[in-house]
Amino acid sequence: MSSDISEPTIVLVHGAWADASNWSSVIDQLQDDGYTVRAIPNPLRSLPGDAASVRAFLETLSGPVVLVGHSYGGAVITNAATGLPNVKALVYVNAFALDEGETALEAAGPGSALSNPDPTQVFDFVPAGPPTPATDLYLKKPTVFTWFATGLDDDDKAKVYATQRPGAFGGLADKSGTPAWRTIPSWYLIGTGDQIIPPDVQRAMAKRAGSDVTEFDAGHLGLISDPKTTTRVIEQAARS
Repeated sequence: MSSDISEPTIVLVHGAWADASNWSSVIDQLQDDGYTVRAIPNPLRSLPGDAASVRAFLETLSGPVVLVGHSYGGAVITNAATGLPNVKALVYVNAFALDEGETALEAAGPGSALSNPDPTQVFDFVPAGPPTPATDLYLKKPTVFTWFATGLDDDDKAKVYATQRPGAFGGLADKSGTPAWRTIPSWYLIGTGDQIIPPDVQRAMAKRAGSDVTEFDAGHLGLISDPKTTTRVIEQAARS
């Protein structure tokens, strides 16, 4: 691939309980294939604020952009890219493609491991006590090992648990704005073993968005367990 400015920059946005290092193997493959890649920090504070942070970064880039979101990062790109002419494609990887007025926690649905009637069985609250919008939510160790990081070995699960960046409760409960997928073509990679955003929920969001859909045998962290398939879908969007 040439380095001509007409080639898209791939911008990767991580989700909650993660950081940009989740994309490491995907980055290696994209760079090996000649793409310019930027894996940027997602503040994980509030959906409007997180989207504004990503949008500000996108506005500094020249040339076309393929914008990729994993998990909660999908909600962020859905809001960040609305009305931006340089974003030519959206890619959702086990992600929330929310419509206006929806929240991530609601959209996950009753089949999600996050939807336990007693959230203290899923999350550790920091500070302790009833959550406010600013409360940090950490995943409990059983949540990581049993539901969040399926498909990884125990050593990698332990690393996910140890290094997780908390998501503020407000970000997961904030209502989404006008979705970028209404005007920007989208691709959707669905992990059939996802227990955080169930596959049927993902399929419904992908259908609503008119996305080009690929399914793979992966859990919620398919970008780590199967970076080859993840990269292939991103490159399909880039070549479009």
